[in-house]
Amino acid sequence: MPKKTDTRDRVLKTAAALFRSQGYHATGLNQVLAEGGAPKGSLYFHFPGGKEQLAVESLRLSGSELCEQLKQARSLDEVVELLAKRLVESDFQDGCPIATVALDAANESEQIRQACDSVYGSWERVIADHLEQQGTTGSAALATTILATIEGALLLARTRKDLAPLRRAGEHLKLLVQKER
Repeated sequence: MPKKTDTRDRVLKTAAALFRSQGYHATGLNQVLAEGGAPKGSLYFHFPGGKEQLAVESLRLSGSELCEQLKQARSLDEVVELLAKRLVESDFQDGCPIATVALDAANESEQIRQACDSVYGSWERVIADHLEQQGTTGSAALATTILATIEGALLLARTRKDLAPLRRAGEHLKLLVQKER
């Protein structure tokens, strides 16, 4: 039986997984609580701001987890393979941990929009830092291009249930990075 002290973390991790695969509007609080094994009263105790607060915190959690993995990656190939593995393991249900909610709710909630923007910004900075360490010129602009391309490739791969768009994008991005050195 889970410890009482881990209820908040379980709810947060469960919400992050559900938001990633289903989006904001398709994820109900009762589903989060049921799948997280948490009592109903615990949601507003731990998240007095309700679903919006839960979404913001879960986006930050998911975003920081992927950010740490990006920091550890030594190459674009590693990043592509990490994302490809996630897609396959989830039967193409889990793409980007932020995009589904960003598309679904960021225009309705300023807090959610800001959380999404902050996460995307952290990933861009990690990519730019890697590029700068490799001596690549125009690293900030190139980081934006890389992030946008990977995001689009994830969406296509998820929609098609095929890793080819992600792998093709990765190959073309490597060529682009080589040109910028």
